Amino acid sequence: MSKISSIPKSFKYAIDGIKTAIKNEPNFRVHLIIAAFAIFLAYYLNFEKFEWLFLLITISFVIILELVNTTLEAIVNLVSPKIKPQAKIAKDVSAAAVLIAAITAIFIGLFLFLPKIFLR
Repeated sequence: MSKISSIPKSFKYAIDGIKTAIKNEPNFRVHLIIAAFAIFLAYYLNFEKFEWLFLLITISFVIILELVNTTLEAIVNLVSPKIKPQAKIAKDVSAAAVLIAAITAIFIGLFLFLPKIFLR
């Protein structure tokens, strides 16, 4: 198979992955809803270029980690269907990474949005 014909398939697989996460992962949907609200609010508050940059990087960071967490959980469930201490550690630590990213995103959001809201 040529590389050119595999590029569209790669995009299809990636989009399928996003659809699967939306369908099966409630936390992913929550992150997307919050991200959409943040983007709408940033537009309404006329964010500057660098504010947009920080916001989009922050949103991407949380969403990427949520996708990685989902991937790791699926792999752990596949290789360790029975509950084992090592499997629990892998899942818990992966979830902790998402939690830390989400908390960091809240602080970045406060840093970006509060001055815009209160100085209007």
